[in-house]
Amino acid sequence: MAYLRRATGFTLILLATLESLCASPPAASDGYLFTTSYDFTIVGGGTAGNAVGTRLSQQLPDCSILIVEAGDFAPAEDRINIPGLKGSTLGTKYDWNFTSIPQPQLNGRVITQSRGKVLGGSSALNLMIWDRGSAKEYDGWEEVGNPGWGFQTMIQAMNKAENFTNPGAPIYTGSTGYGTEGPINAVVDRYRPAQQSTWIPTFKSFGITHNTDWLAGHNLGAAFHSSTIDPTHYNRSYSAVEYLPLAGPNLEVRTSTEVAKVNLEKSDGRYVATGVTLMNGDVITARKEVIVSAGTIKSPAILELSGIGGETLQAVGAEKVINLPGVGENLQDHPRIQLSFQLKDNYTSFDKLKVDPVYAAEQLALWKTGKLSAYDYAAGAFSYQNWSSIVGKHEESLVNAAKRVVASSENNVVDKKKLEYLTDPQLSATIAQAEFILSDGYSGVRGYPVKGDPLYAKGFTTIFAGLMHPLARGYVHINSSDASVNPVYNPAFASNEYDLRALVILAKYVRTIAQDPPFSTLWESEYEPREYKVQTNEQWKTYVLGNLNTFYHPVGTCAMLPRRDGGVVDPKLKVYGTHQPKGGRCERDTNTCLSTSSDWNLRHCGVSS
Repeated sequence: MAYLRRATGFTLILLATLESLCASPPAASDGYLFTTSYDFTIVGGGTAGNAVGTRLSQQLPDCSILIVEAGDFAPAEDRINIPGLKGSTLGTKYDWNFTSIPQPQLNGRVITQSRGKVLGGSSALNLMIWDRGSAKEYDGWEEVGNPGWGFQTMIQAMNKAENFTNPGAPIYTGSTGYGTEGPINAVVDRYRPAQQSTWIPTFKSFGITHNTDWLAGHNLGAAFHSSTIDPTHYNRSYSAVEYLPLAGPNLEVRTSTEVAKVNLEKSDGRYVATGVTLMNGDVITARKEVIVSAGTIKSPAILELSGIGGETLQAVGAEKVINLPGVGENLQDHPRIQLSFQLKDNYTSFDKLKVDPVYAAEQLALWKTGKLSAYDYAAGAFSYQNWSSIVGKHEESLVNAAKRVVASSENNVVDKKKLEYLTDPQLSATIAQAEFILSDGYSGVRGYPVKGDPLYAKGFTTIFAGLMHPLARGYVHINSSDASVNPVYNPAFASNEYDLRALVILAKYVRTIAQDPPFSTLWESEYEPREYKVQTNEQWKTYVLGNLNTFYHPVGTCAMLPRRDGGVVDPKLKVYGTHQPKGGRCERDTNTCLSTSSDWNLRHCGVSS
């Protein structure tokens, strides 16, 4: 038996079996007080936290583990479970819905960053894409000062996390490089809109190969990628429903419970995390370790509220316990730009589910009975490319722009590595600098046509372009010592010469791709930005700055780097300046006082024997 606990208003507890954990939402029950002391306390029951908690539970059966999650448990929520409803939870109660400060370089626009506020975290909200980077990119993690984090280690962790259903040729021909026994299910979409059949041949006409082995560490090329979908019921596969049922009775989960800070005490000249304080003032003691797994936005905020950080602490009147200036810095994200096209009438797009209730009901009935349905659709059509395949002989000019940006970045070790990806011939030939995704349906800034518009109820398709190694570097910091106040989020998209030039190039390239057969045979007209409105380089720049958005991939605010390079955690994921004596009944390889985690793949390394 495992325990799922929920706090609502005042302290309550519910004991639930593993079966009920995955079958129905928890309900509060009167008459029980929370246990207040555990061996391990995990802050955040999201993508990583549930994986960490489950693996600790399995490997250390004599230890007690608590996961504290701010959001609800929502296993029966259709908007989470049905692949075709992806995106419908954004901006709802399941989303932290962080908003950036106004971005001057984007004409004062604000960027919304969605992060999961639900048991399962962003794995319950994301668009379910499941793929890998290049092997050389993971090796780069190790090369910047993190021994043991190269591709050969990471691929073992990734394989342990996944249960990939190989669709076979011609979609996937690889026989290694993927896992088949992990908790997270991954499949290639069984529903594929007719218009996607043009994707591979269109890119082939530009010399881009069809990649049928994208999980093995070489992701360049066009492909139909996998999604985190359970092949049996065809619903979302995510951490809350896949990992937690594997845990033992020593794991407990509290939902609807927010952590205000980590409690620190000095011991032998260094600080030890003794537990956490909740928003309501209650204290939970951690006998062995506190693991902060609250995501890219909340994790640095919790550290700063705990007294770990740099100059921000003095600015908000908070006590500085550990001087660690890297906390909240180093924020990086994939910026995206998109173009959309009105489909010819003989093609049915995903938009029809939104504007035709009869069709939507028919498709939902098919999905609920396990039959092929438009609601099966998650994504699927991708192309990862290096700059030489996009700009050819003009690559040198773009690389020179990157050199100028890096030269002004105060010798940042991560920027140097990114520049190496551009300048080293072996690396630039194998590492993607751009990602293109075909989305079946409209997605953009202009908005879908409203009722009364001649284009209402028409079908659209959208091509996204993302910059894979931007040089922009933002931050996340608290602006109040009040833990209930959201931190300041500044992504700094397109705030340097290289990133802006690159995004303009990508937008132009999308139009070029779309105008080439067979893709060009699909559509009537360019809906966004409209060809007659955007032609010159200045017009493209204006379009990019007015329409750029996030791919929702923020990382870096608790960087695993040497402390001198702005790192927050060491290669064992221990927060610098903290300490935990060894000993006792609950030991693991990374025996630390305070650690952070970033995703389930990374944490498989941290807690596996």
